[in-house]
Amino acid sequence: MALSQRLQIRQSQALVMTPQLMQAIKLLQLSNLDLVAYVEAELEQNPLLDRGAEEEPPPAQTDGTPAPDQPAVDGETWSAAESAPSANAAEDSLDTRVEDSFPDHVEVAPARATKGPTAYSEWASVGSGGRDDGDYNLESFVPAETTLADWLREQLTLAISNPARRMIGRYLIDLVDEAGYLGGDLAAVAERLGTSVKEVEAVLGILQTFDPPGICARDLAECLTLQLKERDRFDPAMQGLISRLDLLAKRDFGGLKKICGVGEEDLADMIGEIRHLNPKPGLAFGSAVVQPIVPDVFVRPGPDGGWIVELNSDTLPKVLVNQTYYAEVSATVRRDAEKSYLAECLQSATWLVRALDQRARTILKVANEIVRQQDGFFAHGVEHLRPLNLKTVAEAISMHESTVSRVTANKYMATSRGIFELKYFFTSAIAASGGGEAHSAEAVRHRIKQLIDAETATGVLSDDTIVDKLREAGIDIARRTVAKYREAMRIPSSVQRRREKQAAALT
Repeated sequence: MALSQRLQIRQSQALVMTPQLMQAIKLLQLSNLDLVAYVEAELEQNPLLDRGAEEEPPPAQTDGTPAPDQPAVDGETWSAAESAPSANAAEDSLDTRVEDSFPDHVEVAPARATKGPTAYSEWASVGSGGRDDGDYNLESFVPAETTLADWLREQLTLAISNPARRMIGRYLIDLVDEAGYLGGDLAAVAERLGTSVKEVEAVLGILQTFDPPGICARDLAECLTLQLKERDRFDPAMQGLISRLDLLAKRDFGGLKKICGVGEEDLADMIGEIRHLNPKPGLAFGSAVVQPIVPDVFVRPGPDGGWIVELNSDTLPKVLVNQTYYAEVSATVRRDAEKSYLAECLQSATWLVRALDQRARTILKVANEIVRQQDGFFAHGVEHLRPLNLKTVAEAISMHESTVSRVTANKYMATSRGIFELKYFFTSAIAASGGGEAHSAEAVRHRIKQLIDAETATGVLSDDTIVDKLREAGIDIARRTVAKYREAMRIPSSVQRRREKQAAALT
Protein backbone atom coordinates (compact mmCIF):
# COMPACT_ATOMS: atom_id res chain seq x y z
CA MET A 1 0.00 0.00 0.00
CA ALA A 2 1.52 3.28 -1.12
CA LEU A 3 1.89 6.15 1.34
CA SER A 4 0.31 9.45 0.32
CA GLN A 5 -0.74 12.79 1.77
CA ARG A 6 -4.31 14.06 1.64
CA LEU A 7 -6.69 16.44 3.42
CA GLN A 8 -9.84 15.19 5.18
CA ILE A 9 -12.60 16.91 7.13
CA ARG A 10 -13.91 14.95 10.11
CA GLN A 11 -16.56 15.85 12.67
CA SER A 12 -16.30 14.45 16.21
CA GLN A 13 -17.26 15.27 19.78
CA ALA A 14 -14.75 15.45 22.61
CA LEU A 15 -14.70 16.80 26.14
CA VAL A 16 -11.91 19.37 26.34
CA MET A 17 -10.49 20.04 29.80
CA THR A 18 -10.11 23.78 29.52
CA PRO A 19 -8.69 25.78 32.45
CA GLN A 20 -12.19 27.04 33.32
CA LEU A 21 -13.62 23.51 33.47
CA MET A 22 -10.68 22.33 35.56
CA GLN A 23 -11.28 25.27 37.90
CA ALA A 24 -14.95 24.36 38.34
CA ILE A 25 -14.08 20.72 39.05
CA LYS A 26 -11.41 21.76 41.55
CA LEU A 27 -13.79 24.03 43.44
CA LEU A 28 -16.28 21.17 43.90
CA GLN A 29 -13.97 19.11 46.09
CA LEU A 30 -12.54 21.96 48.18
CA SER A 31 -13.59 22.28 51.82
CA ASN A 32 -15.00 25.59 53.00
CA LEU A 33 -11.63 26.62 54.51
CA ASP A 34 -9.71 25.74 51.34
CA LEU A 35 -12.34 27.53 49.27
CA VAL A 36 -11.93 30.74 51.25
CA ALA A 37 -8.14 30.58 50.82
CA TYR A 38 -8.54 30.00 47.08
CA VAL A 39 -10.94 32.93 46.66
CA GLU A 40 -8.67 35.21 48.69
CA ALA A 41 -5.81 34.42 46.33
CA GLU A 42 -8.01 35.20 43.32
CA LEU A 43 -9.10 38.52 44.86
CA GLU A 44 -5.47 39.55 45.25
CA GLN A 45 -4.48 38.91 41.65
CA ASN A 46 -7.65 39.86 39.75
CA PRO A 47 -8.53 43.60 39.84
CA LEU A 48 -12.04 42.96 38.49
CA LEU A 49 -13.09 40.85 41.49
CA ASP A 50 -14.68 42.56 44.49
CA ARG A 51 -15.94 41.31 47.82
CA GLY A 52 -19.71 41.15 48.02
CA ALA A 53 -21.40 43.50 50.48
CA GLU A 54 -23.35 42.11 53.42
CA GLU A 55 -27.10 42.23 52.92
CA GLU A 56 -30.16 41.70 55.04
CA PRO A 57 -31.60 38.19 54.67
CA PRO A 58 -34.81 37.80 52.69
CA PRO A 59 -38.04 37.00 54.54
CA ALA A 60 -38.24 33.28 55.32
CA GLN A 61 -40.97 31.22 53.71
CA THR A 62 -42.49 28.28 55.55
CA ASP A 63 -43.66 26.45 52.43
CA GLY A 64 -40.25 26.22 50.78
CA THR A 65 -41.12 28.66 47.96
CA PRO A 66 -39.31 31.91 47.19
CA ALA A 67 -40.66 35.20 48.45
CA PRO A 68 -42.76 37.25 46.01
CA ASP A 69 -39.86 39.59 45.33
CA GLN A 70 -37.38 36.71 45.06
CA PRO A 71 -38.01 34.76 41.84
CA ALA A 72 -36.98 31.13 41.54
CA VAL A 73 -33.33 30.33 40.91
CA ASP A 74 -32.47 29.81 37.28
CA GLY A 75 -29.04 28.36 36.66
CA GLU A 76 -29.08 29.10 32.93
CA THR A 77 -29.38 32.91 33.00
CA TRP A 78 -26.05 34.73 33.06
CA SER A 79 -26.27 38.37 31.98
CA ALA A 80 -22.68 39.21 32.83
CA ALA A 81 -21.40 36.20 30.93
CA GLU A 82 -22.59 37.76 27.69
CA SER A 83 -19.94 40.47 27.96
CA ALA A 84 -17.19 37.90 28.57
CA PRO A 85 -15.50 35.77 25.91
CA SER A 86 -17.59 32.75 24.97
CA ALA A 87 -16.80 29.47 26.74
CA ASN A 88 -16.48 25.97 25.38
CA ALA A 89 -19.68 23.95 25.03
CA ALA A 90 -18.17 21.21 27.16
CA GLU A 91 -17.82 23.69 29.98
CA ASP A 92 -21.47 24.65 29.69
CA SER A 93 -22.35 20.97 30.11
CA LEU A 94 -21.04 21.17 33.65
CA ASP A 95 -23.97 23.41 34.61
CA THR A 96 -26.84 21.63 36.28
CA ARG A 97 -30.26 23.12 36.66
CA VAL A 98 -31.84 23.24 40.13
CA GLU A 99 -35.13 21.42 39.90
CA ASP A 100 -38.28 23.51 40.19
CA SER A 101 -40.08 20.69 41.98
CA PHE A 102 -38.70 18.44 44.69
CA PRO A 103 -40.03 15.33 46.47
CA ASP A 104 -42.96 15.99 48.72
CA HIS A 105 -41.06 15.33 51.95
CA VAL A 106 -37.99 17.39 51.03
CA GLU A 107 -38.03 21.15 50.69
CA VAL A 108 -35.42 23.58 49.51
CA ALA A 109 -34.82 26.75 51.47
CA PRO A 110 -35.71 29.88 49.50
CA ALA A 111 -32.87 31.17 47.40
CA ARG A 112 -32.30 34.53 45.80
CA ALA A 113 -32.38 34.99 42.06
CA THR A 114 -29.05 34.80 40.29
CA LYS A 115 -29.35 36.74 37.05
CA GLY A 116 -25.64 36.52 36.37
CA PRO A 117 -22.24 35.91 37.93
CA THR A 118 -22.36 39.36 39.48
CA ALA A 119 -25.33 38.23 41.56
CA TYR A 120 -23.47 35.36 43.24
CA SER A 121 -22.88 37.51 46.32
CA GLU A 122 -26.64 37.46 46.87
CA TRP A 123 -26.48 33.65 47.17
CA ALA A 124 -23.67 33.94 49.69
CA SER A 125 -25.12 36.77 51.73
CA VAL A 126 -28.45 35.15 52.63
CA GLY A 127 -28.75 34.95 56.41
CA SER A 128 -25.68 37.07 57.09
CA GLY A 129 -27.30 40.45 57.68
CA GLY A 130 -26.98 42.44 60.87
CA ARG A 131 -23.26 41.92 61.31
CA ASP A 132 -20.84 44.62 62.31
CA ASP A 133 -17.70 44.66 60.18
CA GLY A 134 -16.01 47.45 62.16
CA ASP A 135 -12.52 47.32 63.58
CA TYR A 136 -13.74 46.80 67.14
CA ASN A 137 -12.58 43.32 68.14
CA LEU A 138 -13.40 41.90 71.55
CA GLU A 139 -10.71 39.24 71.17
CA SER A 140 -8.05 41.93 71.45
CA PHE A 141 -9.01 42.32 75.11
CA VAL A 142 -8.48 38.64 75.94
CA PRO A 143 -5.16 38.06 77.74
CA ALA A 144 -2.64 35.73 76.13
CA GLU A 145 -2.78 32.18 77.47
CA THR A 146 0.29 30.97 79.35
CA THR A 147 1.97 28.11 77.53
CA LEU A 148 3.79 25.19 79.09
CA ALA A 149 7.16 26.44 77.83
CA ASP A 150 6.59 29.90 79.32
CA TRP A 151 5.62 28.38 82.69
CA LEU A 152 8.75 26.18 82.76
CA ARG A 153 11.03 29.07 81.79
CA GLU A 154 9.68 31.16 84.66
CA GLN A 155 10.50 28.38 87.11
CA LEU A 156 13.90 27.87 85.49
CA THR A 157 14.84 31.50 86.18
CA LEU A 158 14.16 31.01 89.90
CA ALA A 159 15.61 27.51 90.25
CA ILE A 160 18.94 27.85 88.38
CA SER A 161 21.30 30.82 88.58
CA ASN A 162 24.27 29.32 86.71
CA PRO A 163 24.27 30.73 83.12
CA ALA A 164 25.55 27.49 81.57
CA ARG A 165 22.93 25.39 83.30
CA ARG A 166 20.23 27.88 82.37
CA MET A 167 21.20 27.49 78.73
CA ILE A 168 20.94 23.69 79.05
CA GLY A 169 17.59 24.05 80.79
CA ARG A 170 16.18 26.30 78.05
CA TYR A 171 17.33 23.83 75.41
CA LEU A 172 15.67 20.93 77.22
CA ILE A 173 12.45 22.92 77.67
CA ASP A 174 12.29 23.46 73.92
CA LEU A 175 12.32 19.66 73.51
CA VAL A 176 9.24 19.17 75.73
CA ASP A 177 6.08 18.36 73.74
CA GLU A 178 2.57 19.59 74.50
CA ALA A 179 1.86 16.50 76.66
CA GLY A 180 4.84 17.36 78.92
CA TYR A 181 7.25 14.65 77.76
CA LEU A 182 10.89 15.29 76.90
CA GLY A 183 11.93 14.12 73.47
CA GLY A 184 15.43 13.62 72.14
CA ASP A 185 18.52 11.77 73.36
CA LEU A 186 20.49 13.29 76.25
CA ALA A 187 23.78 12.22 74.70
CA ALA A 188 22.93 14.09 71.51
CA VAL A 189 21.94 17.14 73.57
CA ALA A 190 25.23 17.05 75.46
CA GLU A 191 27.21 16.76 72.23
CA ARG A 192 25.39 19.67 70.62
CA LEU A 193 25.82 21.92 73.66
CA GLY A 194 29.43 20.90 74.23
CA THR A 195 28.93 19.56 77.74
CA SER A 196 28.80 16.21 79.52
CA VAL A 197 25.83 13.87 79.74
CA LYS A 198 26.12 13.98 83.54
CA GLU A 199 25.63 17.75 83.50
CA VAL A 200 22.57 17.46 81.23
CA GLU A 201 21.10 14.78 83.52
CA ALA A 202 21.66 17.04 86.54
CA VAL A 203 19.73 19.89 84.88
CA LEU A 204 17.00 17.47 83.81
CA GLY A 205 16.68 16.32 87.42
CA ILE A 206 15.98 19.93 88.44
CA LEU A 207 13.43 20.38 85.64
CA GLN A 208 11.59 17.27 86.75
CA THR A 209 10.90 18.91 90.11
CA PHE A 210 8.98 21.74 88.45
CA ASP A 211 5.23 22.18 88.45
CA PRO A 212 3.15 20.35 87.28
CA PRO A 213 4.36 17.05 88.79
CA GLY A 214 5.50 14.54 86.20
CA ILE A 215 6.76 17.16 83.76
CA CYS A 216 9.85 16.54 81.57
CA ALA A 217 9.53 12.76 81.89
CA ARG A 218 10.92 10.62 79.10
CA ASP A 219 8.22 7.93 79.22
CA LEU A 220 4.98 7.06 80.99
CA ALA A 221 6.64 5.05 83.75
CA GLU A 222 8.95 7.95 84.65
CA CYS A 223 6.02 10.40 84.54
CA LEU A 224 4.02 8.32 87.01
CA THR A 225 7.11 7.79 89.16
CA LEU A 226 7.68 11.54 89.48
CA GLN A 227 4.09 12.10 90.56
CA LEU A 228 4.21 9.27 93.10
CA LYS A 229 7.44 10.66 94.56
CA GLU A 230 5.75 14.04 94.86
CA ARG A 231 3.03 12.35 96.93
CA ASP A 232 5.59 10.29 98.89
CA ARG A 233 3.95 7.06 97.70
CA PHE A 234 6.77 5.49 95.71
CA ASP A 235 7.38 2.45 97.92
CA PRO A 236 8.84 -0.92 96.73
CA ALA A 237 5.38 -2.35 96.00
CA MET A 238 4.44 0.65 93.90
CA GLN A 239 7.83 0.50 92.17
CA GLY A 240 7.11 -3.07 91.14
CA LEU A 241 3.72 -2.05 89.77
CA ILE A 242 5.19 0.83 87.74
CA SER A 243 7.88 -1.47 86.34
CA ARG A 244 5.23 -3.77 84.83
CA LEU A 245 2.67 -1.41 83.34
CA ASP A 246 2.28 -3.88 80.49
CA LEU A 247 0.68 -6.39 82.89
CA LEU A 248 -1.57 -3.64 84.24
CA ALA A 249 -2.75 -2.87 80.70
CA LYS A 250 -3.58 -6.57 80.20
CA ARG A 251 -5.40 -6.70 83.57
CA ASP A 252 -3.12 -9.55 84.68
CA PHE A 253 -3.76 -9.07 88.40
CA GLY A 254 -2.38 -12.46 89.35
CA GLY A 255 1.04 -11.61 87.92
CA LEU A 256 1.00 -8.15 89.50
CA LYS A 257 0.25 -9.55 92.97
CA LYS A 258 3.30 -11.82 92.72
CA ILE A 259 5.58 -9.01 91.53
CA CYS A 260 4.38 -6.45 94.10
CA GLY A 261 4.02 -8.94 96.95
CA VAL A 262 0.62 -7.60 97.99
CA GLY A 263 -2.87 -8.95 98.37
CA GLU A 264 -5.91 -8.33 96.21
CA GLU A 265 -7.22 -5.44 98.33
CA ASP A 266 -3.84 -3.64 98.44
CA LEU A 267 -3.41 -4.11 94.69
CA ALA A 268 -6.83 -2.54 94.08
CA ASP A 269 -5.82 0.47 96.20
CA MET A 270 -2.56 0.85 94.28
CA ILE A 271 -4.36 0.69 90.92
CA GLY A 272 -6.80 3.31 92.19
CA GLU A 273 -3.87 5.62 92.99
CA ILE A 274 -2.41 5.10 89.52
CA ARG A 275 -5.75 6.05 87.96
CA HIS A 276 -5.75 9.37 89.83
CA LEU A 277 -2.39 10.37 88.31
CA ASN A 278 -2.09 12.49 85.17
CA PRO A 279 -0.40 10.66 82.28
CA LYS A 280 -0.13 13.92 80.27
CA PRO A 281 0.59 16.78 82.70
CA GLY A 282 1.47 19.26 79.96
CA LEU A 283 -2.07 19.34 78.59
CA ALA A 284 -3.14 21.48 81.56
CA PHE A 285 -1.58 24.45 79.76
CA GLY A 286 -2.43 26.24 76.56
CA SER A 287 -2.17 24.23 73.39
CA ALA A 288 -3.11 24.65 69.74
CA VAL A 289 -6.64 25.86 69.18
CA VAL A 290 -8.86 23.15 67.74
CA GLN A 291 -10.70 24.35 64.67
CA PRO A 292 -14.38 23.42 65.00
CA ILE A 293 -16.20 21.85 62.09
CA VAL A 294 -18.29 24.35 60.14
CA PRO A 295 -21.19 22.61 58.36
CA ASP A 296 -21.84 23.34 54.70
CA VAL A 297 -25.50 22.32 54.80
CA PHE A 298 -28.25 22.66 57.40
CA VAL A 299 -31.14 20.19 57.65
CA ARG A 300 -34.09 21.00 59.88
CA PRO A 301 -37.65 19.69 60.21
CA GLY A 302 -40.22 21.36 58.00
CA PRO A 303 -43.67 22.51 59.07
CA ASP A 304 -45.36 19.75 57.04
CA GLY A 305 -43.35 16.90 58.54
CA GLY A 306 -40.67 16.95 55.81
CA TRP A 307 -37.14 18.34 55.87
CA ILE A 308 -35.81 21.74 54.86
CA VAL A 309 -32.32 21.69 53.33
CA GLU A 310 -30.40 24.95 53.07
CA LEU A 311 -26.81 26.03 52.49
CA ASN A 312 -24.72 27.62 55.22
CA SER A 313 -24.19 31.14 53.89
CA ASP A 314 -21.16 31.63 56.14
CA THR A 315 -19.19 29.08 54.08
CA LEU A 316 -19.95 30.77 50.74
CA PRO A 317 -17.39 33.41 49.71
CA LYS A 318 -19.05 36.67 48.72
CA VAL A 319 -17.51 37.87 45.45
CA LEU A 320 -18.77 39.68 42.36
CA VAL A 321 -17.44 41.06 39.08
CA ASN A 322 -16.91 44.84 39.06
CA GLN A 323 -18.42 45.65 35.66
CA THR A 324 -18.26 49.41 36.31
CA TYR A 325 -14.51 49.35 36.84
CA TYR A 326 -14.08 47.17 33.76
CA ALA A 327 -16.05 49.66 31.62
CA GLU A 328 -14.01 52.61 32.91
CA VAL A 329 -10.65 50.96 32.33
CA SER A 330 -11.49 49.38 28.97
CA ALA A 331 -12.49 52.81 27.62
CA THR A 332 -9.02 54.20 28.26
CA VAL A 333 -6.71 51.36 27.18
CA ARG A 334 -5.21 51.47 23.71
CA ARG A 335 -2.57 48.76 23.57
CA ASP A 336 -3.47 45.24 22.48
CA ALA A 337 -1.61 43.73 25.45
CA GLU A 338 -3.68 45.78 27.89
CA LYS A 339 -6.92 44.86 26.15
CA SER A 340 -5.94 41.21 26.22
CA TYR A 341 -5.12 41.43 29.93
CA LEU A 342 -8.48 43.03 30.74
CA ALA A 343 -10.36 40.44 28.68
CA GLU A 344 -8.51 37.64 30.46
CA CYS A 345 -9.26 39.14 33.89
CA LEU A 346 -12.94 39.53 33.00
CA GLN A 347 -13.18 35.98 31.73
CA SER A 348 -11.41 34.62 34.80
CA ALA A 349 -13.59 36.63 37.20
CA THR A 350 -16.79 35.66 35.41
CA TRP A 351 -15.88 31.99 35.43
CA LEU A 352 -14.93 32.07 39.10
CA VAL A 353 -18.26 33.61 40.11
CA ARG A 354 -20.10 31.20 37.86
CA ALA A 355 -18.18 28.21 39.25
CA LEU A 356 -18.88 29.30 42.83
CA ASP A 357 -22.56 29.60 42.08
CA GLN A 358 -22.57 26.22 40.35
CA ARG A 359 -20.74 24.66 43.31
CA ALA A 360 -23.41 25.94 45.71
CA ARG A 361 -26.21 24.60 43.51
CA THR A 362 -24.57 21.20 43.13
CA ILE A 363 -23.96 20.81 46.87
CA LEU A 364 -27.59 21.69 47.56
CA LYS A 365 -28.80 19.24 44.94
CA VAL A 366 -26.70 16.35 46.29
CA ALA A 367 -27.67 17.15 49.89
CA ASN A 368 -31.34 17.13 48.88
CA GLU A 369 -31.05 13.64 47.44
CA ILE A 370 -29.14 12.34 50.47
CA VAL A 371 -31.90 13.62 52.76
CA ARG A 372 -34.52 12.01 50.54
CA GLN A 373 -32.70 8.66 50.50
CA GLN A 374 -31.92 8.66 54.25
CA ASP A 375 -35.24 10.01 55.50
CA GLY A 376 -35.42 7.20 58.08
CA PHE A 377 -32.12 8.25 59.65
CA PHE A 378 -33.22 11.84 60.17
CA ALA A 379 -36.58 10.77 61.57
CA HIS A 380 -35.64 7.75 63.75
CA GLY A 381 -31.85 7.50 64.12
CA VAL A 382 -28.88 5.51 62.93
CA GLU A 383 -30.72 2.19 63.22
CA HIS A 384 -32.73 3.22 60.14
CA LEU A 385 -29.73 4.21 58.00
CA ARG A 386 -30.15 2.64 54.57
CA PRO A 387 -27.42 1.23 52.30
CA LEU A 388 -26.46 3.92 49.80
CA ASN A 389 -23.78 4.36 47.14
CA LEU A 390 -22.64 7.14 44.84
CA LYS A 391 -24.24 5.57 41.79
CA THR A 392 -27.74 5.70 43.30
CA VAL A 393 -27.45 9.41 44.09
CA ALA A 394 -25.80 10.21 40.76
CA GLU A 395 -28.58 8.51 38.76
CA ALA A 396 -31.29 10.23 40.80
CA ILE A 397 -29.95 13.73 40.11
CA SER A 398 -28.57 13.03 36.60
CA MET A 399 -24.93 13.60 37.44
CA HIS A 400 -21.76 11.57 37.12
CA GLU A 401 -20.54 9.51 40.07
CA SER A 402 -17.24 11.40 40.09
CA THR A 403 -19.12 14.70 40.52
CA VAL A 404 -21.05 13.32 43.51
CA SER A 405 -17.81 11.99 44.97
CA ARG A 406 -16.18 15.42 44.71
CA VAL A 407 -19.19 17.17 46.20
CA THR A 408 -19.31 14.88 49.24
CA ALA A 409 -15.58 15.19 49.95
CA ASN A 410 -14.77 17.43 52.94
CA LYS A 411 -18.39 18.62 53.26
CA TYR A 412 -20.46 18.41 56.44
CA MET A 413 -24.18 18.43 57.20
CA ALA A 414 -25.65 19.79 60.43
CA THR A 415 -28.75 17.90 61.56
CA SER A 416 -30.79 17.56 64.73
CA ARG A 417 -28.74 14.42 65.45
CA GLY A 418 -25.35 16.12 65.11
CA ILE A 419 -22.87 17.09 62.41
CA PHE A 420 -21.99 14.39 59.90
CA GLU A 421 -19.72 14.26 56.89
CA LEU A 422 -21.69 13.75 53.69
CA LYS A 423 -19.77 10.54 53.04
CA TYR A 424 -21.14 9.17 56.33
CA PHE A 425 -24.48 8.53 54.62
CA PHE A 426 -22.88 6.27 51.99
CA THR A 427 -22.58 2.80 53.52
CA SER A 428 -22.32 -0.72 52.16
CA ALA A 429 -25.15 -3.21 52.40
CA ILE A 430 -25.35 -6.30 54.63
CA ALA A 431 -27.84 -8.94 53.59
CA ALA A 432 -30.87 -9.77 55.71
CA SER A 433 -31.13 -13.33 57.03
CA GLY A 434 -34.75 -13.70 55.89
CA GLY A 435 -34.17 -12.32 52.41
CA GLY A 436 -35.71 -8.95 53.28
CA GLU A 437 -34.30 -5.46 52.80
CA ALA A 438 -30.55 -5.18 53.29
CA HIS A 439 -29.11 -3.43 56.33
CA SER A 440 -26.64 -0.57 56.36
CA ALA A 441 -23.14 -1.41 57.61
CA GLU A 442 -23.18 1.68 59.83
CA ALA A 443 -26.48 0.61 61.38
CA VAL A 444 -25.03 -2.85 62.06
CA ARG A 445 -21.96 -1.31 63.72
CA HIS A 446 -24.27 0.77 65.91
CA ARG A 447 -26.20 -2.39 66.84
CA ILE A 448 -22.97 -4.18 67.80
CA LYS A 449 -21.93 -1.26 70.01
CA GLN A 450 -25.33 -1.27 71.71
CA LEU A 451 -25.00 -4.98 72.52
CA ILE A 452 -21.50 -4.52 73.96
CA ASP A 453 -22.49 -1.44 75.98
CA ALA A 454 -25.28 -3.44 77.61
CA GLU A 455 -22.88 -6.15 78.85
CA THR A 456 -22.39 -6.96 82.51
CA ALA A 457 -19.27 -8.24 84.26
CA THR A 458 -20.71 -11.77 84.27
CA GLY A 459 -22.31 -11.60 80.84
CA VAL A 460 -19.62 -10.49 78.39
CA LEU A 461 -20.56 -11.41 74.81
CA SER A 462 -18.16 -13.20 72.51
CA ASP A 463 -18.09 -12.47 68.78
CA ASP A 464 -19.96 -15.72 68.08
CA THR A 465 -22.69 -14.76 70.56
CA ILE A 466 -23.01 -11.34 68.91
CA VAL A 467 -23.40 -13.06 65.53
CA ASP A 468 -26.21 -15.22 66.91
CA LYS A 469 -28.02 -12.21 68.37
CA LEU A 470 -27.72 -10.28 65.11
CA ARG A 471 -29.06 -13.20 63.10
CA GLU A 472 -32.01 -13.39 65.47
CA ALA A 473 -32.63 -9.74 64.59
CA GLY A 474 -32.58 -10.57 60.87
CA ILE A 475 -28.98 -9.56 60.07
CA ASP A 476 -26.91 -12.14 58.17
CA ILE A 477 -23.32 -11.46 59.17
CA ALA A 478 -20.12 -13.48 59.58
CA ARG A 479 -18.04 -13.63 62.76
CA ARG A 480 -14.98 -12.13 61.06
CA THR A 481 -17.12 -9.17 59.96
CA VAL A 482 -18.22 -8.62 63.57
CA ALA A 483 -14.57 -8.75 64.67
CA LYS A 484 -13.61 -6.26 61.94
CA TYR A 485 -16.34 -3.80 62.94
CA ARG A 486 -15.48 -4.19 66.64
CA GLU A 487 -11.80 -3.48 66.02
CA ALA A 488 -12.68 -0.49 63.81
CA MET A 489 -14.64 0.96 66.75
CA ARG A 490 -11.62 0.26 69.01
CA ILE A 491 -13.58 -2.13 71.19
CA PRO A 492 -11.34 -4.79 72.81
CA SER A 493 -11.98 -8.52 72.69
CA SER A 494 -14.37 -10.27 75.05
CA VAL A 495 -11.47 -11.49 77.22
CA GLN A 496 -10.10 -7.97 77.59
CA ARG A 497 -13.55 -6.53 78.28
CA ARG A 498 -14.16 -9.14 80.99
CA ARG A 499 -10.88 -8.19 82.72
CA GLU A 500 -11.72 -4.49 82.52
CA LYS A 501 -15.16 -5.01 84.06
CA GLN A 502 -13.68 -7.14 86.83
CA ALA A 503 -11.06 -4.45 87.52
CA ALA A 504 -13.77 -1.80 87.64
CA ALA A 505 -15.69 -3.93 90.12
CA LEU A 506 -12.60 -4.16 92.35
CA THR A 507 -12.09 -0.40 92.42
